[in-house]
Amino acid sequence: MSRDSFIEIERDGRIATVRFDRGFRANPLSLAGLRELAEVARGLHDCPDVSAVILTGRPDGFCMGMDLKDPAQAASRAGGMASRRIDLRSGPRMCQAWEDVDAITICAIEGWCVGGGAALAAACDLRVMAESSRIYVPEVERGMNMSWGSIPRFTALVGPARAKRIAALCEQIDARTAFDWGLADAVCADGEALATARAIAARAAGLPPTAMKMVKHDVNIAAHALAKAAAHRDFDAFALTERSADFREGVDSFLEGREPRFTGD
Repeated sequence: MSRDSFIEIERDGRIATVRFDRGFRANPLSLAGLRELAEVARGLHDCPDVSAVILTGRPDGFCMGMDLKDPAQAASRAGGMASRRIDLRSGPRMCQAWEDVDAITICAIEGWCVGGGAALAAACDLRVMAESSRIYVPEVERGMNMSWGSIPRFTALVGPARAKRIAALCEQIDARTAFDWGLADAVCADGEALATARAIAARAAGLPPTAMKMVKHDVNIAAHALAKAAAHRDFDAFALTERSADFREGVDSFLEGREPRFTGD
């Protein structure tokens, strides 16, 4: 990793722990951050001696989603469609890289897990949520579609109706509801998400690694057989929505702390 990296990787036997921290509570994802997280996942994919990977954010919050103030994103939006489409691939590529990791991946969530953070969490195999944590997908409330290949993943985890409640109606999902729906695999006391994820990782680390990894990918293929057909153009749809008046109103109203006035344009 570079000196400016916001990601730390620790190894303990067959378990790798990945922490990402931008240095402030929102812990948002920048364009450079998306690419770095994808690079980390690809590196871990090629580690035969890793059986489990824990992904976590800050102790006071997992991730508040994409950084709307990221200068690189602003420059990208101001550019032409050809270059913008390339930049918009960064999110789905990051999520796909985490889904493709050979080892079992466990997302440890404290606090808020929002938007792109929720897409990243859904790309992992398992999710551990602290009692007061929340999953929230507000993209539609900002005049955007939900992209990064997350709709097929949400649907595989919770079914069509609940996926619509998460991504279309923008309901805030508490940890207990997430567990009941199948979006979370364990709920623990606040501050214990990482320790709980480590206990699950220890179980994975004690199993025959090759057989376990084969079964994981068999399950992914069965669960996501139509995912590419459903999501291969979602970044193009995002490029379309971000040129709409409702997108500008959604972002402006959020940054200004006021109720939006959507028109459908």
